[in-house]
Amino acid sequence: MLNFIRCCALVVRPSSTSSIIYSRALSVPSPRAATFLAQMAEAVEQKISENKERGEERHRQKRQQEDARKNRYNGIVKKRKWEDPPADPEAVKDFDPATRVKKRKCIILLGYSGVDYLGMQRNPGTRTIEEDLLVAMLKHGWISDEAFKQPQQIQFQRAARTDKGVSAATQVVSLKLPEKLDLDALNADLPPQIRVFAVKRVTKGFNSKSNCDARTYAYTLPTIAFASNDEEVDIKTYRLPEERLRTVNTTLKLYEGTKNFHNFTSRKEFIDPSSKRFIMSFECEAPFVPEETTVEFATIKIKGQSFMLHQIRKMVGLTLAVIRGLTPAETILKAFEEVRYGIPTAPGLGLVLSRIHYEKYNARYGQDGCHEVLDFQKEDEQIQDFFQKHIASTIVKTELTTNSMVEWLETLPLHSYEPRNESEPYESSSKRKSDDTEVDEDE
Repeated sequence: MLNFIRCCALVVRPSSTSSIIYSRALSVPSPRAATFLAQMAEAVEQKISENKERGEERHRQKRQQEDARKNRYNGIVKKRKWEDPPADPEAVKDFDPATRVKKRKCIILLGYSGVDYLGMQRNPGTRTIEEDLLVAMLKHGWISDEAFKQPQQIQFQRAARTDKGVSAATQVVSLKLPEKLDLDALNADLPPQIRVFAVKRVTKGFNSKSNCDARTYAYTLPTIAFASNDEEVDIKTYRLPEERLRTVNTTLKLYEGTKNFHNFTSRKEFIDPSSKRFIMSFECEAPFVPEETTVEFATIKIKGQSFMLHQIRKMVGLTLAVIRGLTPAETILKAFEEVRYGIPTAPGLGLVLSRIHYEKYNARYGQDGCHEVLDFQKEDEQIQDFFQKHIASTIVKTELTTNSMVEWLETLPLHSYEPRNESEPYESSSKRKSDDTEVDEDE
C-alpha cells in the first residue's frame, strides 16, 4: 500500500488536475485508498492556488516598485531645480513657467557689529542680524515670501550662533539662491552695522555649520587687565612689558589640546562627553594703541573646533586672575579635573567671531574647477576694513565710555579660587538668559 501511495505522489505535478488523480483512484478497489487520494488531490489543488496567489502578489508588488522608481527623481536630478508654481489655484492660472527661477546652493559671507542687536539668530519681536538680512533679501528678490516666512525651505543655516552684543568679522550662512544677484543693491539696503562681502557657489549638500572644521574668536581688552593686582597703574599710561606678554602666552598655552571644560561653562558634568573640547591655538597678539586715544589694547585669539556657553570668557577670566597674581597657574590645570571650581567670567564686550574655517571642504572641492575655495583671502581687505570701522572702533569706544573691564577687575580679588561645594547649585536659568553674550555651538 505504501509503495502504491508513493507511485501516485510521483505522478502528481503542480500542473496536474484533480481529474487525473480521480481516474487513477477508480482502479483502486480499496475505499480507504480512494478517500486518501481524494484528500491528496484537494491538498494539491489548494497548494497550486496558494502558489498562484503568491505569484500574483509578487508581480503586483514588482509593478508598484517599478512605478515608484519611475515617479521619483533619478540619480542625476536628486533635488528640485526649479521653484514650484504658486500653491494658490487662482495664481496657477496666470503662472508663467518662464518666470521660474533656477536656484543653486551658495554661501553668504558677511560681517556685523552686534552691539545694538539681540544676537544673530532670528527671534520674532526682537532685532536680530538674520531678520535684517532676510528683509533685505526679500526686497531684492533673493528669496520668496514663503522662504522669508520659513527659511528652512531654502536650506538656510548659519555657521555659528552669536548672542546678544557679540560681533562677527566673518560669518557664513548657507542657503539656496538665484544665479543673478545684485550685491551692491543689497548692501545699500542693509544697516551700516551689517555688510555682505561675497556670495559663493558651494556643493548641493553643503552645510555652513556641519562642514565647519573650526572657529576663531578674538577678545580685545585694555592691557591694564594684565597688570599685577597690587600695582597702582593708570589705564591711559600703562604699557604691557614684553616679558609679561610672554608670561601671558605661556599661560594661554595651558588650554591648548583636548581638555575637559566642564568648569568653564554652565550645567555640565565632568562625565559629559560634550564637555571635552579641542583648542588648536590660544595666544595674545602684540599690543596696540588705537587712534585718538592713549589707552593700550591687546587682542587674544583662540581657535578651536567648537565652544560652549561662556567658555571663552571664563578662559580669559581665569587667565587674567593668574596673570594678576590672584591664583597660581596650577588652578587652570585643576579646573580640567573632576572637582568643581568657580571660574570668573570676563565681560562680554570685546568678544568677536573672527573667522570660520573649512579646510576639509577646500581640500575636497576647492580645486575641482566648479567651486571656490572658502578661505576668504579675496575678501580679506573688505573684512579688515569693516572690522576696523564698525567693530574694533565700537569696542574701544564702548570700553572707554563704560569702563566695563576696569570695573570687573575691581571685583576679581573677591572671587574664590578654591573648589566649590558639591551641593552648590549651578547657575540658574534666569541668570543664564540675562548673561548670554557668547555663542553656544551646542544649542
